[in-house]
Amino acid sequence: MMTPHPALVKGHVAVITGAASGIGLATAKAFAGMGLCVVLVDFEGDQLAAAALEVAALSASGDTDVVAIGTDVSKLDELEALERAVIQRFGRVHVLMNNAGIQPGSALFGPQANWENVLGVNLMAVINGTRTFGPGMVAHKDAALIINTGSKQGITTPPGDPAYNVSKAGVKAFTEALQHELRNTPDCNVTAHLLIPGFVFTGLTANGRKEKPASAWTPEETVEFMLESLARGDFYILCPDNDVNRALDEKRIAWAAGDIIENRPPLSRWHPDYADAFKTYLSIPRG
Repeated sequence: MMTPHPALVKGHVAVITGAASGIGLATAKAFAGMGLCVVLVDFEGDQLAAAALEVAALSASGDTDVVAIGTDVSKLDELEALERAVIQRFGRVHVLMNNAGIQPGSALFGPQANWENVLGVNLMAVINGTRTFGPGMVAHKDAALIINTGSKQGITTPPGDPAYNVSKAGVKAFTEALQHELRNTPDCNVTAHLLIPGFVFTGLTANGRKEKPASAWTPEETVEFMLESLARGDFYILCPDNDVNRALDEKRIAWAAGDIIENRPPLSRWHPDYADAFKTYLSIPRG
């Protein structure tokens, strides 16, 4: 078994947003099992309280080391209050996972509220969360890490939900800039990582389905892959699923970048004039 990332050790403190369900909850459980103190962050309510109980049951110290703090992460003042509460409770933070995400759907000329809500939670909460917690994480000098949850839709930007794509493309660009900043900061022991899930069966992706589709991974599988990737020191944590392997992801990503290089129309993968060319491209082994 790989040696875990040096920030993921017993007694260290992890703050996870979007922790009431899905990938966030699965991560909280994994961290609690590793002996970390865990702060679950999500909207106040029964779901967050129930999640905290589940996580505390996996912690050797129970609810002494596990706390839930209801927070609207789209609001800077609430993130600042969260940071103060965590520092008061645990003294310092070693792991920040900006994972909260919403997907109410959007159209280019659709309701303004959808755009504001998605950008507020999916992008600005990542930026503000990092800017709020990051300076203290750098200053205390312990090994630490920041994980930001992106999406393949932020890289290949498929048609259908432009606000979501814009938010996740922004998370990618921000996290790349963050890691560059951290690695060029003297005596900095914080690393940043971009989690890029595959198809994961969560409340966000269920669309009314009760049973996990065969093509989807569970949140637990995604977290296991994330931990292995962190142990290797990967920045881009590009997760496969039961339908799409890494080779196919790489081809889709390369084709999207090729739109610029080859001067094709944007989103040519979905352009009827390029359908046959894309199919042919997929059939050629990468060498």
